Amino acid sequence: MKLSIIIPVLNEASVLRQKLTGLQCFRASGHELILVDGGSDDETISMAEGLADLVITSPKGRSLQMNAGAAMATGDVLLFLHADTTLPVGADALIADCLGVGDGWGRFDVRLTGRHGLFRIIERMISWRSRFTGVASGDQGMFVSAALFNRLGGYAPIPLMEDLELSRRLIKIQRPHCLKACVVTDSRRWEKHGIVTTVLLMWRLRLQYYAGVAPERLARSYRTHDKDAA
Repeated sequence: MKLSIIIPVLNEASVLRQKLTGLQCFRASGHELILVDGGSDDETISMAEGLADLVITSPKGRSLQMNAGAAMATGDVLLFLHADTTLPVGADALIADCLGVGDGWGRFDVRLTGRHGLFRIIERMISWRSRFTGVASGDQGMFVSAALFNRLGGYAPIPLMEDLELSRRLIKIQRPHCLKACVVTDSRRWEKHGIVTTVLLMWRLRLQYYAGVAPERLARSYRTHDKDAA
């Protein structure tokens, strides 16, 4: 099994080299690393020099960037990884064990970097909710066989909730493999705006999405909350 690790980025120069360095073990094992830049105006692209198999640009937006990376991928399985998320050791073997040679998809449990006790509750709730509903978020390192992803037409070109939208289509085919191994995701967005405030915002946005509110409207609400959001 060959894995294509696809990372959408925008102005991540401050952390990117460290993150990519941590992924070199997967390249050494024969997997590929694809970086998709959404129009950074810092040194993001130069930071990736020598640390990715392919660096491409696309219009800004995670769904558009991840689709662009998938279109260039040569792996059997696509792993969509946020720039602030770190894979567990042996992630490739864990994915291979659960997918085998067939179609399928899944995600990892999540651990947050923050030390506050509330983060232990949040990370457990994220993992439990996903296991119960079958819906995965981008912070959980979603992976899907390339054949299945292409058959479904990839991510919908929407500015927010693209991971939920894809999950809902994938669930109609099969439930996800919920791996107990944890990816580690930076807790900076919770710490920047307040833990409780951010949790309530994400719950509100999810409920509005399920109620039929347009992703474009939700994205405007999210950008109002986080001025640094892509």
